[in-house]
Amino acid sequence: MVRGYETDVQGHLNQSVYINYAEHARWSLLQAAGISQSGLIAKGVGPVALETTIRFKRELLAGEEVDVTCDFLMDESKVFRVEQEIRKSDGTVAAEITATGGLMDLKARKLVADPREYFRALASEPRYFGL
Repeated sequence: MVRGYETDVQGHLNQSVYINYAEHARWSLLQAAGISQSGLIAKGVGPVALETTIRFKRELLAGEEVDVTCDFLMDESKVFRVEQEIRKSDGTVAAEITATGGLMDLKARKLVADPREYFRALASEPRYFGL
């Protein structure tokens, strides 16, 4: 639910909060797949955001219920895409968010060559990543 303190002067959900909603949905998906922050750290990797684009479609106001989708799209490259929608309770798309990310080797401070290997190794439910 959109909280009053998350809104701007016009009463709309503040633009920065959309990213918080998207980030929360991404971590919820990772948890549902069986991947924890501590598990990532134990493997020596951490997720990094490289680019985020938000397309605002409809306003969101305090008190409105929202649902946030989350789809990881991976191929053989070192980066992956996450496509998300923030929808109102009636199904109207309020925002579309596309993020490009990767997994950083925490010692080398560089992206790993194939993040799918890490997601496969860590996930109890790799299907959440299309693996």
